[in-house]
Amino acid sequence: MRGHLRLGPQRVLIDTSAYFALVVPQDARHLAAATLLERLEQQPTHLFTTNFIVAETHALLLARRGRVVASRVLHQLDQSSATIVRVSLRDERQARQIIERYDDKDFSLTDATSFAVMERLRIDVAFTFDRNFAQYGFQVLDSAG
Repeated sequence: MRGHLRLGPQRVLIDTSAYFALVVPQDARHLAAATLLERLEQQPTHLFTTNFIVAETHALLLARRGRVVASRVLHQLDQSSATIVRVSLRDERQARQIIERYDDKDFSLTDATSFAVMERLRIDVAFTFDRNFAQYGFQVLDSAG
């Protein structure tokens, strides 16, 4: 784990898989995602996502749910309380190094840029259903807890 001593609200990065599960009631993880979001809203939490995650979420929804849903969610993300962090050139370079170093893993560029941003901003927790975050060493929210 990449633990850091921190005071104040818990800092959590929301990933594409969580957004998709929240938006699509037919998704097998919809109830778990809704439960996790409700739990996050009941405690001091600062939510983050990245512009790469926003783009990936839009593309996934566009492909699987259509233009209207994708457009609506894009607007909702812009209006949400989550801070949208822009992936920097340095983050992208670090992400490429992560992909090369972990050549036994299937980390996408979006995943790896998320890891770089999380390290830069000292975010230790991810709201995701993507096992890659745990494989890299981040804490992943669990709906059972």
